Parts: sequence; structure tokens; C-alpha cells
Amino acid sequence: MKRWVPVLLTLLLTIPALGAAQGLPTLTLGIGEATEPGQVSSALQVLLVLTILSIAPAILLMTTAFTRVVIVLSFVRQAMGTQQMPPNQVVIGLSLFLTFFIMAPVWTQVNETALQPYLNNQLSQEVALENALKPMREFMFGQTEEKDLELLMDIARVETPANKGDVPTMTLIPAFMLSELKRAFQMGFLIYIPFLIVDMVVASVLMAMGMMMLPPPIIALPFKLLLFVLVDGWGLVVGSLVKSFY
Repeated sequence: MKRWVPVLLTLLLTIPALGAAQGLPTLTLGIGEATEPGQVSSALQVLLVLTILSIAPAILLMTTAFTRVVIVLSFVRQAMGTQQMPPNQVVIGLSLFLTFFIMAPVWTQVNETALQPYLNNQLSQEVALENALKPMREFMFGQTEEKDLELLMDIARVETPANKGDVPTMTLIPAFMLSELKRAFQMGFLIYIPFLIVDMVVASVLMAMGMMMLPPPIIALPFKLLLFVLVDGWGLVVGSLVKSFY
């Protein structure tokens, strides 16, 4: 082992010389004085892009179908009593792909009316952002209950709008999320009912047989799994979730 130490030290000392000889690229970051207004504008644009990337998960949660999908799938797992099966990674992954599937028409419209024209220098940033918001607002309006929107507008002390275009986006987004939470919990309640019936039947049978010390959830779990498989539970849940958005 000792004879390798000089060799390693020699390699470490020769790496900088090799880098200088080969012209390896370097990355430097710094703050300097701007000499042109365009430099300030570019720096602000980079800062804005980094900010948007940092809050991208929150945007995904607030303006898409992800909230309802992930909550309902989590209810399915809890109702069956399988603890961590399927794992969180599977639930999140399935929720993301279902969200992409549900939001595909909206994102296609955003791409055609806002992103591609902006990349082709046919629209300004302000017009592209406005065009991108229109399909997203239409989707959120279609899933938002009127009373939830009225509640948020009363809290924000916003005057009654004449049409949908007068509703502020910052008021529409929390109203949309509130409606999504309510629908997700309603679907979760319906999912719990058949599994609750199985638990009650198993508990009654065990009590009638005098097996008081045997935990009913352990005995009921195979029957709940069998019921879920026989009725094609995943297909029913996913189908109902997707159809609830149309």
C-alpha cells in the first residue's frame, strides 16, 4: 500500500499542469458593474427563470390535476390498509403521469398559442404570458365551484366581476385548490365504504367465533386485496379520476 502513495501524489500534482496544457474549461461566477441596460435586463431574466424553476413544484400543485390525483391514490392505499404498498415513489410517479395525461390538451394549447410563437419571435413576453394563462384559467374555472370562488373573493374583498376575465388569477388559484381538496375527499369517502364493510364483516365473524384477541385488520387484508383485484380496482379508480375532469 505504501508504494502507491508516491504515485498518487505525483498524479495529483500533475493534474493542474495537464489541465493548463489541454485548455480545460472553467466556470466563474461574479458580480460586476453593468455598462449597458441590456446587461441588467439579461441578469433579471436569469434571476426570474431561476425563481420560476425553484417554485415549479408549487405551480404544479396549484394549477393542475395533481392535487386531486395524489390524494385519491393515497386514500386507496390507506383504505386497503397496506401501509406502504404501493410505495410513495409509485404513488407520486403514477400521479405525475396521470396529471400529464389529463393536462395534455391544456398544455398543447399553451404550446401552440404562447410558447411556440414566443420562441419564433412572433409575440412579446407579456402577450405570450397572457395567452398561456387563458387555457390554464379555463381549466381551473371548469373545476372550481362557484361558492369556493365567492368565498375567496369575499375574503380578498374583490368586487363581484362581470365575467370570468375580471376574476384575478391570484384569487382563482386558491379557490381551485379548495375545490380540488373537497372533491378528492369526497372520492376518498366513497373509496373507503366497501373496505369498511369488509372490516365490519370480518370483525363480526371473529367476534361470533370468540376470537377476541385476533386483530381484524390482519384477517381482513387478504379479503380486501381479493375484492380490489376482482373488481379491477386500479382501473376503476384511475378511470373515475380521469373522467372526473371532463
